Amino acid sequence: MSGDAIRIDNLTVRYGRRTAVDGASLSVAPGAVYALLGRNGAGKSSLVRCMLGEQKPQRGTASLLGQDAWTHRTSLMARVGVVSEEADAPPSMRVDAIARFSAWLYPRWNRAAFDERLSRFSVAESARFGDLSKGQKKQVSVALALAHEPELLVLDDPTLGLDVVARKSLFEEVIADLADRGTTVFLTTHDLAGVETIVDRVAMMADGRIVLDEELESLKSRFRRVRFAATRPAAVGNLATAAVRSWGTGTEMIVTNYDPASPLDAAEVSPMSLEEIFIAVTGEEGAAR
Repeated sequence: MSGDAIRIDNLTVRYGRRTAVDGASLSVAPGAVYALLGRNGAGKSSLVRCMLGEQKPQRGTASLLGQDAWTHRTSLMARVGVVSEEADAPPSMRVDAIARFSAWLYPRWNRAAFDERLSRFSVAESARFGDLSKGQKKQVSVALALAHEPELLVLDDPTLGLDVVARKSLFEEVIADLADRGTTVFLTTHDLAGVETIVDRVAMMADGRIVLDEELESLKSRFRRVRFAATRPAAVGNLATAAVRSWGTGTEMIVTNYDPASPLDAAEVSPMSLEEIFIAVTGEEGAAR
């Protein structure tokens, strides 16, 4: 059995002639907060469906908590909390009834924790699910996913439809709290600024492939924006670049293996945010390896 909370090996998913996931591999350590990033159509959703045992890949394997996700899906879902991209429940059911129904499905169910989160989200238990806003539906889904105290929480674009306050609550009060208690968190998201302060490791997908998989601290230490007021000098050491473009009368480079000892005395060197790195890796300039 694997010691990883999540392990994906050589996963391939095809729809007819189109390859959605192309030999993807990744692993997530227990207790880590891991973000899978990618532009629309990169293959994230197909990978997550296979990871959760909802879809069988054409090739490769996906395991959760040491067990094959496809063959052990039923038993695994008692230990895994899932928040899908689109919150879904019968529109006519009240939130309280949804919670009572869900409690029958799990051997562990913490109603007090569910009620506390709903209160923090300002969602009434008497409300009908169909009458809730898109953001409120997502908040209910989060509360349901956490109520059985999962060992692993999978969040598929959890902030979609949430306002600024709700996003802050989700990232700071929920995910960070789970990470502090040792719960493994795996998420896909477009809110890169929101996750930058809480994730331990980041993977990036492009065209169905994992093009980057790295500890966030290491990633941010090696990416730099380097600007030269004049023409780029001929000698810049062994620096690799993801992009080179004009900058006023000078040159701007996105460096992917920054070394403070490199001969860049005449350059303006600045760190990059996770969002800026993501654009450099998966944007129109091409993928940096």
